[in-house]
Amino acid sequence: MVRRFIRFVLCLVGVIALGGAVFYFVTAPNPLPESHWANLGAPDVKNGETVFWAGGCVGCHAAPGSEGDAKLTLSGGLALKSPFGTFHVPNISPDEKAGIGAWSLAEFGNAMKRGIAPGGQHLYPSFPYGSYARMSDKDVNDLFGYLKTLPKSGNVAPPHQLSFPYDIRLALGGWKLLYFNDAPHIVLANDDKLKRGRYLVEGPGHCGECHTPRDALGGFEPDMWLAGAPNPEGRGRIPNITPGSKDIGSWSEADIANYLETGFTPDFDTAGGSMAEVQRSLAHLPKSDLEAIAAYLKAVPSR
Repeated sequence: MVRRFIRFVLCLVGVIALGGAVFYFVTAPNPLPESHWANLGAPDVKNGETVFWAGGCVGCHAAPGSEGDAKLTLSGGLALKSPFGTFHVPNISPDEKAGIGAWSLAEFGNAMKRGIAPGGQHLYPSFPYGSYARMSDKDVNDLFGYLKTLPKSGNVAPPHQLSFPYDIRLALGGWKLLYFNDAPHIVLANDDKLKRGRYLVEGPGHCGECHTPRDALGGFEPDMWLAGAPNPEGRGRIPNITPGSKDIGSWSEADIANYLETGFTPDFDTAGGSMAEVQRSLAHLPKSDLEAIAAYLKAVPSR
């Protein structure tokens, strides 16, 4: 009887160990190789600046309360509250110690498109690599080149404050297995303007990160793309921006493009809350890009 129990325990331990090994193998970080990034050439810094504004990088990475040109010092420090805990936004200035100044293009690219930090750890999806995965390698290279031209900061953000089990980074591999991919959210007609709009909204603009509701594990509800969501910080609601919206459903493409450029709604209200910072960044984009975003938002399924 004792021997049978011991054999049972040993078998159980073996099964658990094997299961753990399989889980780790399936969910381990999977970076793009150095060779993937080797032949992109010198970055187009002007395009990198456009990508920078499309991504609204200052909205999270500028020091809280900074204004004007000080926003271009991407020292981090913003606290992002969520149901899983508080994430502290890191320094992405070109400082070699506190920021990303010592990173290679491959390290930056794998953070952006694979959610993997230098050293091989999974990054938390509070950094929206689930959207950035749709970016072109050229835009990643150009963005990295532009970030290197910005001021340095020695600020070191505090560590994330997450409760168990969300503080276990290894589990992020399972999250990625469930939710992480680079497929388009919406299939569109073969139209260059719509494709550009989809690229900007689903990729660098990462609009769905706030405007799409999530399930209990933090993944998008796939049939509710851009349908509005609770404010992760607890107050109010992020609006529905599909054509069926009570918020902007009656707006024309021209209305949407003008709002993104000026901050004024058709009723002469103004962008508020976190959207005000997003709008100020998007206003740097060429008008053709704002029109492409507007066309895409009118083409997505109504919710």
